[in-house]
Amino acid sequence: MIAILAGTGDLPGLLAQRLYHRGTEAVFCQLQGFAVTGIRRHAIIDYRIEEFGTLLADLKARGVTQVCLAGAVRRPPIEAARIDAATQPLINRLAGAMLRGDDGTLRAVLEILEEAGFAILSAAAIAPDLLPAAQIPTRAVPTPAQQIDTLRAAAIHQAMALADVGQACVVRGGQAMAIEAAPGTDWMLQSLGPRGDADLPARGGVLFKAPKPGQDRRVDLPVIGPRTVDLARQAGLSAIVIEAGGVMVLDLAAVTAACDAAGIALWIRPPA
Repeated sequence: MIAILAGTGDLPGLLAQRLYHRGTEAVFCQLQGFAVTGIRRHAIIDYRIEEFGTLLADLKARGVTQVCLAGAVRRPPIEAARIDAATQPLINRLAGAMLRGDDGTLRAVLEILEEAGFAILSAAAIAPDLLPAAQIPTRAVPTPAQQIDTLRAAAIHQAMALADVGQACVVRGGQAMAIEAAPGTDWMLQSLGPRGDADLPARGGVLFKAPKPGQDRRVDLPVIGPRTVDLARQAGLSAIVIEAGGVMVLDLAAVTAACDAAGIALWIRPPA
């Protein structure tokens, strides 16, 4: 049996569909404050971070052997008065990891899950079709200027990874117009526009998104979908560049159609 530690966004619902059609039994675990959508045929368990140890015991009792992390979850505050007995031995590790950024938090969670006897299953293992091969599926193709901006964005992305900041950035004319931080890619793109300005600073820019170098690819693979394209269009961007095999695309056909309608080039670029 599989447990999905689920967050917000469309990915958990897509995984639920895949698992149902395969006849695979699964339970979805919903952290308080991060409602899961698109789950219709599987059980949902609500939990708090202060009850994480109890959740693991519950999953064991249900016969869960594999755990997958999917969807967006921000680091929640921990209320000391709510920590239960099963979670007390884990709380210092969890709280300390949350201070070290997303990668540190995920590493601690993975260690705790594996110590509890669960195998970690990647979202890509459940839905490998969401990881498209290298290609340019759109009518628009990257211009020489956009290719240069992509190289600059890749260098910025490397620097971001050292600081455990995010997985995406926007570059225009060699300049970093925005970088992804804790609020996520959608927030970053929304920060660029529209603001009623005919000459947005990022207009014509490139959105670059890829996994952090050296990250554990069983968890936290970056994701784009039709909403990403819509926000890129609103921000006036002209290209979206993602790493082949490293970024999940929620409905490639819909993403491609949205890019074509907006005149945006989608470049699924081989890993550098």
